[in-house]
Amino acid sequence: MTPPSLLITGCSSGIGYAAAHGMTARGWRVFATCRKAEDCARLEAEGLESFPLDQTDPESIRTALAEATARTGGTLDAIFANGAFGLPGAAEDLPTDALREIFEANFFGVHELVRQCLPIMRAQGHGRVVLNSSVLGFTHLRWRAAYVSTKFALEGYADTLRIEMADTGIHTILIQPGPIASMIRQKSRPHFERWVDWRASPRRAAYEGTVLPRLYDDSGKPDPFQLGPEAVTKALARALSARRPRSRYRVTLPTRVSALAKRLLSTRILDRIIARS
Repeated sequence: MTPPSLLITGCSSGIGYAAAHGMTARGWRVFATCRKAEDCARLEAEGLESFPLDQTDPESIRTALAEATARTGGTLDAIFANGAFGLPGAAEDLPTDALREIFEANFFGVHELVRQCLPIMRAQGHGRVVLNSSVLGFTHLRWRAAYVSTKFALEGYADTLRIEMADTGIHTILIQPGPIASMIRQKSRPHFERWVDWRASPRRAAYEGTVLPRLYDDSGKPDPFQLGPEAVTKALARALSARRPRSRYRVTLPTRVSALAKRLLSTRILDRIIARS
């Protein structure tokens, strides 16, 4: 029996890496894509099928999808759009071009990937579009304006796509992780160093006291309630196997608590709680 096929972006580490191995172990034929060819070579050496996909480049997406469908005979059962990066900094310190760059990767690139996948899924009469959002896709946090903005946009996009695809057999699903062990902090450093002039910021003292110690902390100390990336893989497996998948799969206790708080508390009270965190 032919195994179902799944293309995952952002597989060089963290959530995407765990998902590629975890879904392969569950019997899926996984195409584990990365931006860099050397990361793909490493995954190939580990027994995965891997080739480059840079979701900021439409031609790279087109080439990757052509490779995946050539290997399957023209079909692709599901995608997990996971690739994204973070950019810490106060909103007032973010140049507009910095926001353009992060939206290009975290939002516009996801749209381009989805848009190119939909004709494949329409032709075969089914498909699952799984988008990796975040607890920060529905709640806010100090110093996260750039990332929060992209994930809020992704949530609205997914909700709209879900109802537009309701008559096609194509399901749109959000996964909302909270604190997950990954390299997102380390990988956000070059973007922070490129775009945020924290020394000239009126919030310089806060950067020195709060942002920089956390951003450059390599101690490996986990965040409160942090889970391993395998927790996201479990949610992905449920999203892909359920006959009627949920619109959202929340991962970690902070995500579930935040969703409840968002429903029950006023904005004023929620702001006070988040400001203290």
